[in-house]
Amino acid sequence: MIKKLLVKLLSVLVLLCGVSFASAIDYGEPSDDTQIAASHILVKTAAEAMEIKKQLDNGGSFEYYAKLYSLCPSGRNGGALGYFSHGQMVPEFEKKAFSLNVGEVSEPVHTQFGWHLIKVTDKK
Repeated sequence: MIKKLLVKLLSVLVLLCGVSFASAIDYGEPSDDTQIAASHILVKTAAEAMEIKKQLDNGGSFEYYAKLYSLCPSGRNGGALGYFSHGQMVPEFEKKAFSLNVGEVSEPVHTQFGWHLIKVTDKK
């Protein structure tokens, strides 16, 4: 019973937030010492992502737009994903996230889950 529930919860992470199944199972075991904290906004279309990016570039609050538009459950928390290491997110998301400076917001990034805007909030 518990095993089935765990598999179902992990599947939700995979489908909604772009976390790989292996990463969800191995959470807390980073492949190296580099970790970043990031937030994201997940939407269905490139057009939606571009419109939100325009609002952010004009001074809009990332957290506000995440709560308003993100399809990921993390949107309720302003898009906060917490800390993660290499290998814990889908490759397209990870590549862009690790290339950003703290406070920087990405251009739209496409993954199999939709279009993401990523904001790095900390690196350690």
